[in-house]
Amino acid sequence: MLEDYKNQILVFDVGGSHIAASLFHPGSMRLGAVHTLPVRETGSATDFVAAFQSLAETMLPASVPRNGIAVAIPNPFDYDEGISYMRHKYQQLYGKNLRHCLAEGLGCNAARVHFLNDAAAFLMGELHQGAATGVNRAIGITLGTGVGSAFAVGSKIVVTGPGVPPRGEIWDLSYRDGTVEDFISTRSIQRTYERLTGVRAEVRDIAALAVRDLQARETFEFFGKELGAVLRQICLAFAPQRIVLGGGISRSAGLFLPAAEKELADPAIQLRVSDLFDRAPLIGAGVSWKFNFVHGQPPEPEPSGIAEGS
Repeated sequence: MLEDYKNQILVFDVGGSHIAASLFHPGSMRLGAVHTLPVRETGSATDFVAAFQSLAETMLPASVPRNGIAVAIPNPFDYDEGISYMRHKYQQLYGKNLRHCLAEGLGCNAARVHFLNDAAAFLMGELHQGAATGVNRAIGITLGTGVGSAFAVGSKIVVTGPGVPPRGEIWDLSYRDGTVEDFISTRSIQRTYERLTGVRAEVRDIAALAVRDLQARETFEFFGKELGAVLRQICLAFAPQRIVLGGGISRSAGLFLPAAEKELADPAIQLRVSDLFDRAPLIGAGVSWKFNFVHGQPPEPEPSGIAEGS
């Protein structure tokens, strides 16, 4: 039984209110069952590490050595040193060296604990096993409370180069009278629906109402047009062949994708919804760990049968 766990690593994705985790086999590139645990933003750093410990114990017997750990986590974060500089969430982690905390708490060599940006992990997962396979230039965008983004050429995430915004991040770029995040995030959908109805509602509730509620449908159509306009202004200079959408809002893509495609108005760019959703950043974290500790270069994505540029 213990042989089944040999050579697998622990992969984690830190979200706004929970941590997702799984086992990843670098050899086969397979991801196991996904486990999640809620995390209180007001909890202590010790509570945060305890959530990782609990998830690890759920997946691996205590007698099995922890061969490696990969963590997808939002900015601002020093991914090389493993130090969090977040103030908008998880303030209890500010200045903490999570590499040392997790290595000690989970019984892993600190040198084999790896961190990467959560949006980069999302795109890396989609590049290798999801909706971004088969193309040379791709962008991943996660739509939720915030807006995450990552840019890739081939199998590599890039943060500099023609058409790539600073750090590969679009959320804080100037757009109209604010920033990109002001117009294509949860609050933009809520703001539009409240303007049309006078009611403040959660995005998932607005999406559920869209079956019978004209104003809910109009809300998502307006969001789609705004998304298409943002992509046209911000992303065209990179010349992506495919843009993959993830995050909670993308689960309602049927309500806004047609409007976004029409507004983007570029047949050379495929606008796709994630194939993997919550599994994408976990797979991407595992692939990135393999790149850093096994290959020394990004493993090539598996062929998808989709010709480059299709």
